[in-house]
Amino acid sequence: MKFFKQYSGLKREIYVLAFGKVVTCMGEMVWPMMTLILSNQLDMDASSVASLLLIMNIIQVPCMLFAGYLTDRYNKRNCIIFCDLVTVISYVTLSFLDINMYTISLFFVAGLFAMMERPAYDALIADLSQQEERQKAYSLCYLGANLGMILSPVIGGFLFTKSLTLMFLIDGLSTLVSTILIFMFIKDVTPIQSSSSNERVSQEPLWKILFRHHFITYCLICYVVIEVIYSQYQFLIPLNLEQLYGASGAMIYGSLCSLNAFLVVLGTPILTMLFYKVKDIDKIMISSLLFSISLSMFIFVQGMIPLYFVSIFIFTCGEIFNALGKQPYLTKHIPINYRGRIFSLERILATLMIAFSQKGIGFCIDHYTIKWVWTLVSFITIIGIMMIYFLKCLDKRKNKNGVG
Repeated sequence: MKFFKQYSGLKREIYVLAFGKVVTCMGEMVWPMMTLILSNQLDMDASSVASLLLIMNIIQVPCMLFAGYLTDRYNKRNCIIFCDLVTVISYVTLSFLDINMYTISLFFVAGLFAMMERPAYDALIADLSQQEERQKAYSLCYLGANLGMILSPVIGGFLFTKSLTLMFLIDGLSTLVSTILIFMFIKDVTPIQSSSSNERVSQEPLWKILFRHHFITYCLICYVVIEVIYSQYQFLIPLNLEQLYGASGAMIYGSLCSLNAFLVVLGTPILTMLFYKVKDIDKIMISSLLFSISLSMFIFVQGMIPLYFVSIFIFTCGEIFNALGKQPYLTKHIPINYRGRIFSLERILATLMIAFSQKGIGFCIDHYTIKWVWTLVSFITIIGIMMIYFLKCLDKRKNKNGVG
C-alpha cells in the first residue's frame, strides 16, 4: 500500500484527471489496432499503410499548432471537453457505419481531436502541481491510463475479428464518461507557482525562445527520436505479427498490449518510489537503453512467442522510466505560459518524424527481410542513446554554468 500512498497530497483535480484517464482508456481499443485495420480489413500493404498515416500526420500539424495556442490562451479544461465531445460524436457515428476508405476519414477526425487534447492535458497537470510533486502527478495520470488499458487491447483484439462497430461504440461511450467527470469535478485551473523553482513567464515569440534557448530545441529533438523508437511498438510489431500469424496476429498483439498495461500498473508506483531521487535525465537515459535492448531482441526471436513477452517486459520498463522523466524534465526548462505550445510542438515534430520513419520502414518491410528491418531499428535506437547521452552532458554543463 505504501507504493500508492506516495500519491497522497495532490490537488483534487489531479485525481480527477487520472481517473478520467482510467475511464477513457478502458475503451481505447481502436488506435492500437489502427495498423491492423488498414492492413487486414482494407487489404493495404505496409507501404500504403505508412503513406496513409503520413498524410494523416501532415494534416495534424496545423491542428496541433492551433491546439497549443488555444491551450495557452484559454481555459485548458474547456479545451479538453470540446475535443472529447468531437471524438465521442465521431466514434459513435462510426459504430453505425461500415469501415471503408471513405469512413476512415471520420476515424481520423476522432483520433485528431483525441490528439489535440493532449497538450491541454499535459499542461493542466503541470499547472496544478508543484515542481517537486510533478513527477508523482504525471506518474499517477500515466498509471491511470494504463490501468484502463489492461483489458482493452485483448478485448480489442477479439472484437477486431468479430465486431469493429462495437469497438467504436465502446470507445465513444467511455470517452463520454471521462468528459462528464472532467466537466463536473474540475473547476480550479489556476496554475500553481512553485516556490522552490525558477519557473518563469516569457513574452517572447515561440520561435525566439527556441532560437535563443538551444537547450530546449535540442531537448525536443531528442524527445522526437525517442517517440520514433517507441512508435515501433504500434507499427512494426503488429505488422511483424501479421506477417507471421495472419489475422491471429491481432490476438497476439492484443495480449502483448495488455501485458504492457498490466506491467505499467504494477511497475509505475514501484519504480516511482524506488527511483524518486534519480534525476529525470537519468531516467530518460535508462529508458532509451531498455528500448534498445527490447526492440533489438526481435532480430533473433522471430516465431518464438514466449520471447515476445520477454521483450515487451523490458520495453515496458523503458516506457515507465520515459514517462517518469520526460515531461517533468521538460517542464523545468520552459516558460509557464508556453507549456501548451511547446508540448504541442513536441507532438507535431514527433508525429511528422514517426510518419516519415513509418513510410521508410513500410518500404523496407515490402522489399527486405523482417530481420533486416529490425536491425535497422536497432541501429536507430543506438543513435537515440548517443543523443540522450549528449543531452545529459549539456544538462550537466548547463547546471554547472547556471545558464539556460
